[in-house]
Amino acid sequence: MTTRLSLFDSPMFLGFDHFEETINRLRKSASDGYPPYNIEQTHENGLRITLAVAGFTMNDLEVEVEKNQLTIRGRQSEEDGRVYLHRGIAARQFQRSFVLADGIEVLGASIDNGLLHIDMERQEPESSARKIEISGKPALTNGQTSTAQAIDVETGDNKKS
Repeated sequence: MTTRLSLFDSPMFLGFDHFEETINRLRKSASDGYPPYNIEQTHENGLRITLAVAGFTMNDLEVEVEKNQLTIRGRQSEEDGRVYLHRGIAARQFQRSFVLADGIEVLGASIDNGLLHIDMERQEPESSARKIEISGKPALTNGQTSTAQAIDVETGDNKKS
């Protein structure tokens, strides 16, 4: 039996399971180096990912964001009728994924001179601090309601409160 050691096994990290899943996804996708890309900061809150996609047209590329994951797919159609004597420009399909932090919004994508640019902006998070009322009854979860019972001292009967 193999014991798996995880950074998020500590009871201090409640609800951080998705981070471990994200790290595993990154580990798997980091091994493929195609297509090459740059990540640059365009201004204080602006980011740009640029992928080298020589030979791909807008119709061959797909950019999608789902659950904080940016995925770029490329697939060239082989029905162009060309006969190549030498093919040194890669025409293989690819999928490149990037995990986006909370608050990163994809603004748009453009293609220019064989480079696909994806512009993003970091949104300032709104404060989510709130006061939690402290009551004398224990907090119940999963939609349970309190059915605390008290016993009438004089009669010994059960009373629901």
